[in-house]
Amino acid sequence: MKFTHRAEYPATADEVWAVMSTQDFQDAKCEATTTGDWSSNVSTTVDQTKITSVRVLPTDDLPDIARSFVGSTLTISEIQVWGPPAADGTRTGDLQVHIKGAPMTLKGTVRLSPTASGSVQEISGELKVSVPLIGGKLEKAASEPLALAAQTETDLLRQRVS
Repeated sequence: MKFTHRAEYPATADEVWAVMSTQDFQDAKCEATTTGDWSSNVSTTVDQTKITSVRVLPTDDLPDIARSFVGSTLTISEIQVWGPPAADGTRTGDLQVHIKGAPMTLKGTVRLSPTASGSVQEISGELKVSVPLIGGKLEKAASEPLALAAQTETDLLRQRVS
């Protein structure tokens, strides 16, 4: 199942990157998108920034069929690996989200690009659940909390760059 999210910001791509690539912002993102335990880490080398987080979420809002696979909590591991900016300021990265103990993954790309009025962040990926017959239903169920988490991150970022 295709997963996309698009967010526009009233700040330059460099300004947005300067916020989103900090440990402080990643900690705030985790705090805002979980009611359970979490950890995050931002590490930067010369040409790469790796942002990782592990979040434990309750499954109360998931359909019964999804809870039967994952239990009362979900442990979500997210890894973003960003490259350096291109000449025009665009940054791209690889995105991987895994659900511990469940046959569910999201793999795709993240992109932060300059626009005439600021910048835009785009997430594009493929959400896959490897369960015969009901995989599509589980993908649909999983896409809603992922979209909510992406929107929460967008809202936090807008607050910090506006």
